[in-house]
Amino acid sequence: MKILVVDDDEITREMLAMTLQAEGYDVVTADNGKNALEIMGRDRIRMVISDWTMPEMDGIELCRRLRAESSDGYIYFVLLTAHSGSAETVAGFEAGADDYIVKPFNSTELLMRVKVGERIQALETRHVTIFALAKLAESRDPETGQHLERIREYCRVLAQQLMANEKYRAVVNREFVEMIYLTSPLHDIGKVGIPDTVLLKPGRLSDREFEIMKEHTAIGGNTLGAALQQYPHIEYLHMARDITLGHHERYDGQGYPRKLVGEEIPLCARIVALADVYDALTSKRVYKHAFSHEIAKGIITQENGTHFDPDIVKAFMQKEDTFIGIKDTFTKIGEPEE
Repeated sequence: MKILVVDDDEITREMLAMTLQAEGYDVVTADNGKNALEIMGRDRIRMVISDWTMPEMDGIELCRRLRAESSDGYIYFVLLTAHSGSAETVAGFEAGADDYIVKPFNSTELLMRVKVGERIQALETRHVTIFALAKLAESRDPETGQHLERIREYCRVLAQQLMANEKYRAVVNREFVEMIYLTSPLHDIGKVGIPDTVLLKPGRLSDREFEIMKEHTAIGGNTLGAALQQYPHIEYLHMARDITLGHHERYDGQGYPRKLVGEEIPLCARIVALADVYDALTSKRVYKHAFSHEIAKGIITQENGTHFDPDIVKAFMQKEDTFIGIKDTFTKIGEPEE
């Protein structure tokens, strides 16, 4: 595991690096938060041990920036600080820090806390497994391309934007953002139970076929619900079940399978609903070309308050440039648009 040590004091920086290297860790160093961000932009860093007080960018701001920006994986963040008061501790955790080491550091304690971080990092294999299951379900439909990759990015952007909305501050936090990124790819996992004659039909579905297709929400929801009965305390299963069951509900109550209205629909499902429709509109299918962002935006704004939660539409409009960037990144070059 590669660890980034950030400290403006050269002696402390070297002592930390030597202690970690003696235990076999791959260590890189930076003398302030600004330089640390540059290193993280080019290296795959899995853990950061950063001093709190530094010039140009301190450890708190570095942690905030790190949590606000997208990442290919979770980065465990340890603050090295002389601050030991409760107010400082709260400030560090609110910024997104995972742990503290108080100066002057004890080598044994440092290594123990790094081991804790390693165990937390090992939980990321859960993310890989969940995404692999979602990709397995998606593999039955070759037309979807990188649908899951785009969906989770869109959902993360929307959730991050909702964090700025006072209405959602008690609900949408770092954990919520991370969880929706993890679970949103499971939204269509119920399609494994849909017959090929319906799922792979090269064209629009008949009314009867559409009714069969709609069953994927209940199939997925029931499957994850069964897992929840066995493991009721696993939070990501709750969100995954809510998303799978609710991402085709409509804000006006005309969706399926339960015809929920407004905020009866779980927030995570309301977020995925918009992300899923946007991706369907801007992606090529056997029966349609990919629509442009402008056309997709027009359809979404037209259905503001009917299909979609107005708060989610507002978040989408505020981050539409980011949506365009994600779409362009994960869409094949040269795909035709209308």
